[in-house]
Amino acid sequence: MNPAPLDDAALHALVDGVLPPARAAALEAQLAAQPEAAARVAAWRAQPHALRARFDAVLTEPIPLALLQANRRPPPRRWRAAAAAGWLALGAVLGWSGHALRPAADRAGAAITLPREAAVAHAVYAPEVRHPVEVTAAEHAHLVAWLSKRLGTQLSVPVLEAEGFRLVGGRLLPSAAGGPVAQFMYQDAGGQRLTLYVRNDAQAPHDTAFRFARENGVSVFYWVDGRLGYALSGELERAALLKIADVVYRQLNP
Repeated sequence: MNPAPLDDAALHALVDGVLPPARAAALEAQLAAQPEAAARVAAWRAQPHALRARFDAVLTEPIPLALLQANRRPPPRRWRAAAAAGWLALGAVLGWSGHALRPAADRAGAAITLPREAAVAHAVYAPEVRHPVEVTAAEHAHLVAWLSKRLGTQLSVPVLEAEGFRLVGGRLLPSAAGGPVAQFMYQDAGGQRLTLYVRNDAQAPHDTAFRFARENGVSVFYWVDGRLGYALSGELERAALLKIADVVYRQLNP
């Protein structure tokens, strides 16, 4: 029997860290059996990092001269009340930003969060023992057809056995922007896992150059090819992961 869906309000409270420890532990245990809810929680937890990555640079920009000059002149009396009201409204909006602004944050960070989303998804599912994937490699044809249909394009699954990694299977995930994502998982003889995260990135820059990121101990090589964004993630050194990423890229672009 399918478990009862988790309440979004409770999940938001879990992400915000306001639940009692016992309740938080119980919710985390329930998330292990509900991958879609776990993916939503992972995306919410990643959003503050995406916002900081996008907007932190603004904090260090010099204040425009026009604003400095305007600040030296006392504002007319009729604007003082409006300014005070504006600051109060802004405070109310910021106070609710953890909830009401989450969809806007998704849209703002969608083009820059490919490696972060991939790293979060890897960190969530790579440690899984019983349910690392939704569809196993034994159903390879079904797995590829299903995920291709959901992403709206024909997907290819690289073969990495020459590099020591066999396909475990794959799953469907939501991106921070709400679209579908395919995640393929590989494992070597020692239990080390890699994940290939594939997102429909039609709005992203069409740049095939490899880029590297490291998120909380997870190394990620990512690139955009046509309409698809790819990210290969694992707890490997940069050089080792680059070698495998190059194999993946060559198989996807023979």
